[in-house]
Amino acid sequence: MSRILDNNFNNREIDYDKLLSYGFKKVNNKYIYKKNICDDSFLVKVIFSNKEKRSKVIDLSLNEEYVLVDTNSASGYIKEVKEEYEKIINDIIDKCSINNMFNGSISKEVLKYIKDKYGDKEEYLWEKFLETAAIRNKKNNKWYAVIMVIEESKLGIDSNNKVEVIDLRCHKERIKNIIDNKQIFPGYHMNKNSWITIKLDGSMKIKEIYKFIDISYNISLNK
Repeated sequence: MSRILDNNFNNREIDYDKLLSYGFKKVNNKYIYKKNICDDSFLVKVIFSNKEKRSKVIDLSLNEEYVLVDTNSASGYIKEVKEEYEKIINDIIDKCSINNMFNGSISKEVLKYIKDKYGDKEEYLWEKFLETAAIRNKKNNKWYAVIMVIEESKLGIDSNNKVEVIDLRCHKERIKNIIDNKQIFPGYHMNKNSWITIKLDGSMKIKEIYKFIDISYNISLNK
């Protein structure tokens, strides 16, 4: 019985171009990867499509699926096969997919804008804070945006609802005049003298957010 991998990709998005670079072959509408392990005694097969994400190990001496690899208390030779199998699956997840923690339409538009205009992508730098990503200027490695999911109470709002926000650099002389604690807040977890936080919930028009992103980017260049 094949192993279903859907849960391995919770909050992750497969990059199908990277699958091909990794060694997957596209057959009809499926991406298929095969690799021999354990001195060519077993074959790992991984299949991805819009409808399925699954994998299995085949015992080549018997030409049948090696179901023992999915036992919880594997030991000895079975454990060795399982470890090689898990190593491949984890490597594919790491190299062929990206975190997709931010599901709000505004957040997706913001990330697309940054990628399209500046060529920068979010980086998930903290294992304990998967709902936080930094974006830095590839020209000088300086951060100019941090996107995260936080409780509204962190912004001084009387609510424990979670909201997607973005931290951006801002000119120090402007900050006091633009903070309204409705759309724009003092920088959360950043220097409040030089950063602001904007809610990505539709309360601010997307084009206005783009303007603040551009300002932050330029400040990161010391402009």
